[in-house]
Amino acid sequence: MKQKELAFWLKFIVIGTAVCGAVIYAGIIPHFLKYLVEQNSFAEKNFWPWLVSIWISAIPCYMVLIFGWLIAGNIGKDNSFSIANARHLKWASYMALIDAVYYFVINGIFLLLDMSHPFVMGIALIICFVGTAFSVCAAALSHLVIKASEIKEENDLTI
Repeated sequence: MKQKELAFWLKFIVIGTAVCGAVIYAGIIPHFLKYLVEQNSFAEKNFWPWLVSIWISAIPCYMVLIFGWLIAGNIGKDNSFSIANARHLKWASYMALIDAVYYFVINGIFLLLDMSHPFVMGIALIICFVGTAFSVCAAALSHLVIKASEIKEENDLTI
């Protein structure tokens, strides 16, 4: 697969993920929370805090998509192993870790304020684990891209 074709498909995936995320964050989650309120009037006072906290958690997710778009652009320019891509991967790692920690803290606070259920906290732990795993993978890729960039620079200087 050529670099431009790979970049096109990566950007297509980023756009698709952004659209799916928008449908989930703007449509499915509010609808699900309204359903919970209909089933349990106790949840009515918790509707807006939960919805706003979930929307805030979308910010780092979309930042990661922006970094993915920038990385795809560099791949399209045949600049896959660059310091810029390593920096984007490192920031994507930070964003994933920030989102995982935020999600854990918010769920813990809601549990302590009796605005949540222990089962929800269990699901939150799984989500936090996945976010942390993504963060570690992005950090490892950032390290590998830096090493590959250094090797590429050495080879470019060799005649």
